[in-house]
Amino acid sequence: MTDATADDGADGPVVVDLHSSCTTQDVATGERYRATVNGVVEYGVFVDLSENVSGLVHESTFDGDEDFDVGDETVVHLTEIRDNGDLSFELADPDDPETVDRAHDYERTAAASVGDRVGDTVHVEGEVVQIKQTAGPTIFRVRDETNAVPCTAFEDAGVRAHPDVEVGDFVHVNGEVEEREGTYQIEVGSLDVLDGDESADVARRLDAAFAEQAEPVDTEPLVEWPALEQMIPGLRDVARTLRRAVLEGRPIRMRHHADGDGMCASVPVQYALTQFIEDAHHDEDAARHLLKRLPSKAPYYEMEDATRDLNFALEDRARHGQKLPLLLMLDNGSTEEDTPAYKTLDHYDIPIVVVDHHHPDPEAVDPLVDEHVNPYLHGEDYRITTGMLCVELARMIYPGLTDELEHVPAVAGLSDRSKADAMTDYLDLARDAGYDEEFLQQISEALDYEAYMLRYDPGTQLINDVLNVNGDDERHRELVPFLAERADEDVAEQLDAAESHVEHERVANGANLYRIDVENHAHRFTYPAPGKTTGEIHDRKVEETGEPVITIGYGPDFAVLRSDGVRLDIPTMVEDLNDELPGAGVSGGGHLVVGSIRFVPGMREEVLDALIEKMAEAELDEELRSAPQR
Repeated sequence: MTDATADDGADGPVVVDLHSSCTTQDVATGERYRATVNGVVEYGVFVDLSENVSGLVHESTFDGDEDFDVGDETVVHLTEIRDNGDLSFELADPDDPETVDRAHDYERTAAASVGDRVGDTVHVEGEVVQIKQTAGPTIFRVRDETNAVPCTAFEDAGVRAHPDVEVGDFVHVNGEVEEREGTYQIEVGSLDVLDGDESADVARRLDAAFAEQAEPVDTEPLVEWPALEQMIPGLRDVARTLRRAVLEGRPIRMRHHADGDGMCASVPVQYALTQFIEDAHHDEDAARHLLKRLPSKAPYYEMEDATRDLNFALEDRARHGQKLPLLLMLDNGSTEEDTPAYKTLDHYDIPIVVVDHHHPDPEAVDPLVDEHVNPYLHGEDYRITTGMLCVELARMIYPGLTDELEHVPAVAGLSDRSKADAMTDYLDLARDAGYDEEFLQQISEALDYEAYMLRYDPGTQLINDVLNVNGDDERHRELVPFLAERADEDVAEQLDAAESHVEHERVANGANLYRIDVENHAHRFTYPAPGKTTGEIHDRKVEETGEPVITIGYGPDFAVLRSDGVRLDIPTMVEDLNDELPGAGVSGGGHLVVGSIRFVPGMREEVLDALIEKMAEAELDEELRSAPQR
C-alpha cells in the first residue's frame, strides 16, 4: 500500500471496513477504519480492524468524554505505522461517511503445497468436501484444484465452529500451516463462504481442473477383441465419472455379485480407486472413508441392501460431514428387479453407475442410472464377463496396474464358464504371467468358496491374497490350492448325499430334465449353496449324457435353473409366469439360460409345472452348450 488515502477521488469522507483476512499490507496512514475495541487500559484503548490488524488509540488523542467497553465499535484514523510494525490511531468522527469494503490482496496457496509452508500464513480457496466435528476442533476438508487439505477451527471443545459453513460451499480459508503426525493442516484464522462472482470463479476453476484430471488413462485392451472394443468408450465414461467423484470428495459404495466373476470385477476396481484416492487426497485414511466394497448375494440390487446403503450414507453425512455417495454396481444391476432399489435412491443425490453382463432391461434401468455398460446393449452376450470389462476399467482409472491384473480376466471367464473365442487369448496372457489353466481354475474355486464363507463381508485382504491383486504372492500360491481342495471335498460330500435323489425325465423337445429338492436332499447351511449344488449336478449330467440338459434345484420358495443346449429366456419366463399365475409372486432372473427365481411357497408345484412346460417347448440350440454356471 502507498500513503495515498481512500478519500482520493471520493465525494465525502471514506471509512474503510476491512475484511477479516486483511493484514497490515492492506492499510495506509491517513485512512479511516471501522474498528472494534478489544481492550481498555489506562493509557488508551486497543482496537481490531480485522483478524490480523490491531493497534492503540492513545488516551492523549481523546477529548476526555469518551467511555469505551470491549466490543464497542468506533471509527479510527491511522496516524503512524512504526518501524516495528505497531500501529497508532486516533479517534475519528467524520460527518456522513461513505463506507468502503476492502478485501485482502493475497496470493493463493495451492492445497498440494501447504506442506512446504509450515509455520506460514496461507490462503486457500476451494470447496468444502467434508465437515467433521471432533471432541476438540471442527475439521473442514477443503478441496482446490490440486488437493484436499484439512482445516481445523476451534471454538469450545466439541462445539461446531463456523456453523454457517456447509459441505459444498466454496470458501476462502486463511490460517497457519501446521504439521501433525506426518500430515499437514491449516489452523483456521478466518473461514469465509464465497458468494457471487467469487464463488462462481472458484467453481469454474475447480470444474476445469477436475475435468482435466478426471480424464481416464489411455490404455490398449489386453487382447484384441472387436466385441470388447465396442464397450471401451462406455468404460471410459465410467472411469471418468469415478475419477471425478474421487476428486470431488464423493464417497463410492461398490456393490457386486458375491461370486467369482463379481470379485474379479470389483477387486481390481477397488485397487485402482484406492491408489487414485491416495494420490488425489494425500491422506492414508482417505480411501477407508471414501470407498466401500460390498458383496450382494442376490443377482440383483435388493431393497434390503439399498436400505442399508442409504442408511449408512445418511449417517456418514450426519456424523462425518460427507457427501452422499456414488453407487457403483458391478456384475449386477441391469435388470428390472433392480429398479425398486434404484427408485429409493433416486430420492437422494446418489448417482448410479452400472457395469454388468446379465441380460438387461434398459427401458427400466437406464432412466435411473448415470452410466450403463453391458455387452447385450452392443449385440453381444454374457461371454464378455464383467471381470473382463472391469480389468480394463481399472487400468483406465489408475496407470501401472497391468502386470498385476493380466491373469484376472481368465479367472473371470473360467468362473462364469465363458466360451468366448477370446478366452484362448486370456489364458495365454495369464500363462505368460505365470498362471496355468489348472491353477486359474483353482483360483476360481477358491473365490467361490470364500464368497460363501464370507457371506456379506468383503474380506478385502483375504480376497486380495486369493486373487493376488495387491496381495501376498507367496501366501497366494499356498492358500489357493488349500482352499480349492477344501471346496472340492465339500462339493463331493454334497453330491454324494444329493445325487441319488435327482429325478430325471425327457421333455417334449428332447432335452433331459433333472430335478433335485435341494431343501430336503442336500446339506443345508454349508458349502456348496443350492445354486452351486445345482450347477455341479448339472455339469455332471451334461458330461454323462453329451445331450441338451436342463437342471432345476428347488426349495420351498425358490428354484435355481441351469441349461445347456436349450434356447431358454429366463427373464421372459419370469414375466410370463407372473401373468399366468396371479398370486404366485414370481420374481428373479439372471442370464438367459442360467438364473434363479422366487415364488410364494404355496404355489411351488404350480410354478414348477408351468416352468417345466415352458422349458419343454424351448428350441434346442447347440450354440448355448456350456453356458455360464453362476
